[in-house]
Amino acid sequence: MKILQIAAPGQVEWKDVPIPDPGPGEVLVKVESVTTCPHWDLHIMSGEPMFPGADLEYPYTPGQPGHEAMGEVVALGSDVTALTVGARVAAWRDAGHQRQGCYAQYVTAVVDNLLEIPTGLSAAKVTSLELAMCLQVSFDQLARLDALPGSRFGVSGLGPAGLIAVQMARACGAREVVAFDPLPARRELAANLGADLVLPPNDSFPPGRGGDSALGAAIDCTGLKPSIEYLMARTRQAVAIFGVLRETVEFKAENWSGGFTLMGYEPHNRSAAERALQLIVDNAIDLAPLATHTLPFTRYAEGVDLLRTKEAIKIRFLPWEK
Repeated sequence: MKILQIAAPGQVEWKDVPIPDPGPGEVLVKVESVTTCPHWDLHIMSGEPMFPGADLEYPYTPGQPGHEAMGEVVALGSDVTALTVGARVAAWRDAGHQRQGCYAQYVTAVVDNLLEIPTGLSAAKVTSLELAMCLQVSFDQLARLDALPGSRFGVSGLGPAGLIAVQMARACGAREVVAFDPLPARRELAANLGADLVLPPNDSFPPGRGGDSALGAAIDCTGLKPSIEYLMARTRQAVAIFGVLRETVEFKAENWSGGFTLMGYEPHNRSAAERALQLIVDNAIDLAPLATHTLPFTRYAEGVDLLRTKEAIKIRFLPWEK
């Protein structure tokens, strides 16, 4: 089979290796479709760890950082009963960067990390299930505060996560979704996916946590200090930080009153994945528009360049195309 490996920063190989055998609790998946997780791909191709301070060695683990994938089960480990050969599955949890990743024609996967998907659901709509699960975790946190139904909800950063958040906010009962991003093309796509108001992140949306103009709750999908503090100055109840946080955020005196909550991130879980999958099945969220380009793995470096220049939001790679 063919597998992709990042041999060194900016250097990619598409090479032949033996097809792996599934072990106990595993299945072998013939990979049909994989989508980029842009921050992972950009960091590893640039020679930077995804999380500050983490170790990073090259050649990088074969098939990594591919983890948003779907395909068909073609072989079972010795004790597997939860899935059958021929089942269509999508990964809901990243198995970890030390294990072979999904940038390959075949991958062994732990059964517990997969969800079976309906036969009629297209690859384009379900490949990014893992990212939808991640967003569902944050929305579950906000739901515990009853921060969504009837709210004016803010989303900052309209990359893949933000575009899912726009749709998920609507599905969770927000009465109005306000989305912020500096790029006009991404604001336009957010509007097409259900955002009521799309704005650049500047003072055209006035600061202040009181009055009708304020956001009730919001989610930051950038992890950037200015973005988070921009939302905090305009949100009454809660701001959830979804983006990977690399800076210290200032909690100001103005945020102290009124029971305001700044929320970190919670662990991934299968229940969130199942709810996200149901939203996809119900057409409440559409993941297909996130992948603005579809390419074979032989053009992986070109795809990452498209992410770097922000010409692409997400790339969907097809391992069997040349």
